Amino acid sequence: MSRQVVRSSKFRHVFGQPAKADQCYEDVRVSQTTWDSGFCAVNPKFVALICEASGGGAFLVLPLGKVTLDLTFGAPVSLASSLQVWEIPDGGLTLPLRESVVTLEGHTKRVGIVVWHPTAQNVLLSAGCDNVILVWDVGTGAAVLTLGSDVHPDTIYSVDWSRDGALICTSCRDKRVRIIEPRKGTVVAEKDRPHEGTRPVRAVFVSDGKILTTGFSRMSERQVALWDTKHLEEPLSLQELDTSSGVLLPFFDPDTNIVYLCGKGDSSIRYFEITSEAPFLHYLSMFSSKESQRGMGYMPKRGLEVNKCEIARFYKLHERRCEPIAMTVPRKSDLFQEDLYPPTAGPDAALTAEEWLGGRDAGPLLISLKDGYVPPKSRELRVNRGLDTGRRKTAPEASGTPSSDTVARLEEEMKKLQATVQELQQRLDRLEETVQAK
Repeated sequence: MSRQVVRSSKFRHVFGQPAKADQCYEDVRVSQTTWDSGFCAVNPKFVALICEASGGGAFLVLPLGKVTLDLTFGAPVSLASSLQVWEIPDGGLTLPLRESVVTLEGHTKRVGIVVWHPTAQNVLLSAGCDNVILVWDVGTGAAVLTLGSDVHPDTIYSVDWSRDGALICTSCRDKRVRIIEPRKGTVVAEKDRPHEGTRPVRAVFVSDGKILTTGFSRMSERQVALWDTKHLEEPLSLQELDTSSGVLLPFFDPDTNIVYLCGKGDSSIRYFEITSEAPFLHYLSMFSSKESQRGMGYMPKRGLEVNKCEIARFYKLHERRCEPIAMTVPRKSDLFQEDLYPPTAGPDAALTAEEWLGGRDAGPLLISLKDGYVPPKSRELRVNRGLDTGRRKTAPEASGTPSSDTVARLEEEMKKLQATVQELQQRLDRLEETVQAK
């Protein structure tokens, strides 16, 4: 009788632990837009999420340690074709942001995807419903690279940078996944129909020149596949998961080679380990909860609690709540676990925008988490205001200091509130006099 051999992995017993109720962000109205996005972005200082608002969208910025919304405000955003870059002061927001640091105009239809370059400073990629990808130098406010609709003839579902930022991989409604060198505008490799189904496909770079895709089979079963970018004829691994309808959003951790799959509308997070030998993609486990997720944010490694062996943290969006979920390796020792925390990508850029545009590539600048990570003070985004200043607006609110117009408006609102309070006090006095008379 043969005995099944259980594969050895230090991540076999990783488990998810949702935060307690008093550590969740309550009373936030998450956007009901149907776009397949995470609706949430996280760094070691703030969590930002897209929320529902009349007259368009809005985003909310919350300090990580502050779970109440007493004095926390967001900023209005639009579903138009322009992009706006905002700068959040170190202490968080004390007033709503009204104007962005820089406005980027170039798309002709709504923008659905924005991704920062992983190693070059102030380089931002955007993809819109006009089927165009633009790469921006945010410091000058100019679109420096354009991939037109001749590259993507239909809606772009996802875009991901390679670890050194030399390539991007995209998935498109035309059922093709493409590997593109954006500075040359050339398609290096492409795969037609990586998944046979008609639902959207997502693609991300993983380690060793591979990409991972999520999609649907012809029978509408959800699938995950791993591909070698040099040989896209057949997948290295293809696994069928279930028959749910939610698009699977992949989050890859290059430090542990674990990929997490979060489905819109699901109540679970699956995670797999990627190795360099067959069968390449190994199922680890699944975190499940009772409530479904409307979106998901993913914390960079430097924002985790290393003394608790936390290797990932997600921010799960409910209808009116944001819930942190810690993924932890169970270990008894409280000492720093070097095998769980190799040097990881730090916040500093390895290249300037000019260097990257000139053809240089570089991996991320790595930092050690052994002594913990202390977020540096925010560095001001420097914008070259000598070029096309009409399209770049410098807002006093962005630096945390309200403008004179804002102060005047707030003073006027304060006077109205004081008058209302005084009127209510007078009515209360009259009612007390009436009661005493009786």
